[in-house]
Amino acid sequence: MSKVKVLVVDDSALMRKFISDMINEESDMEAMDIARNGEDFLNKLVQGSVPDVITLDVEMPKIDGITALKKLKKMNINIPVIVLSSISKRGPELTMECLEAGAFDFVPKPSGTISLDINKIKNELVEKIRLAFKKGLPEDQMVGKDMQLDNKFQTGIKAEMKTTSRQGKVEAVVIGASTGGPKAIYTVVTALPENLGVPVFVVQHMPVGFTKAFSERLNSNSKIHVVEASEGMDIKKDTVYVAQGGFHMEVGSDHKIHLNTEPPIWGVRPAVDKLFISASKVYGSQIVSVVLTGMGKDGAEGTVEIKKKGGLTIAEDKSTCTIYGMPKAAYETGMVDKVLPIDNVAYEIIKVVSGIGR
Repeated sequence: MSKVKVLVVDDSALMRKFISDMINEESDMEAMDIARNGEDFLNKLVQGSVPDVITLDVEMPKIDGITALKKLKKMNINIPVIVLSSISKRGPELTMECLEAGAFDFVPKPSGTISLDINKIKNELVEKIRLAFKKGLPEDQMVGKDMQLDNKFQTGIKAEMKTTSRQGKVEAVVIGASTGGPKAIYTVVTALPENLGVPVFVVQHMPVGFTKAFSERLNSNSKIHVVEASEGMDIKKDTVYVAQGGFHMEVGSDHKIHLNTEPPIWGVRPAVDKLFISASKVYGSQIVSVVLTGMGKDGAEGTVEIKKKGGLTIAEDKSTCTIYGMPKAAYETGMVDKVLPIDNVAYEIIKVVSGIGR
């Protein structure tokens, strides 16, 4: 089987070698070429270098990452791009711009002090390269893409399942996402009205240092108020609370936000399950949960708990997912009420909260 060919773009010679070595240590991929900046990178593409996946530094001379991404779009080049971003200076803000411009995902860039776990970064990078490569393949070439979905599942995914009857008005909405989530959450949150009437809690798998920029970008483009959650913050209606990177976020019976550094669940912190399960204990049947695009199973157990309490459960449809992992795992519990494409999720939330969907 041929290897996944990766083009490494970074203005630092040390970082180019560091990233290339990480890639070349894997038996199923290779760093086929390097580029020193955005201009060099675009020239290589024009000259016929055709990688399967691109790793792209955000901050570079001549042409930076965001500009290079925009030029790729104009050139109609659809090669998946994984952004490597510093957690200092404007790195997180620029990363959010890159995701909006079409980047597949991002990985925190190893710092000169090597303060981050290098093995974790390597594992995250190579796994996302594999996912990006898989996403870029034509549907009929995606080997093992869904582990032979049975006919019942294939036909059932488009159908609305039976819902458990809820009593009373919806009092909260909880949302979870991972890979591809920033764009999906942006689609949902920016479509919500400023007077939604309930709080919204969001867990996006994102490392320390990036959730502040993410929440600020959401807030500047939304009618509803969006904040990065902090410990002890009062829960108010018409506010979206985004979990901080590195902390689990839970809803307390005292109607306050509580953050903790308990062990990761499914390898992540914040975890969607932590939020969903805590919220189900507080809001009971008066809650709506939404599982969006992402890798893994986080959110499935929380979906079950919310459904047991009589809440309404929603999962994103495969057709609009960047990675159909988390919504699939939630659906396979048999506890998902509605499966919706991303553009319909906000409307469904508004409808149910307003009482039209009950």
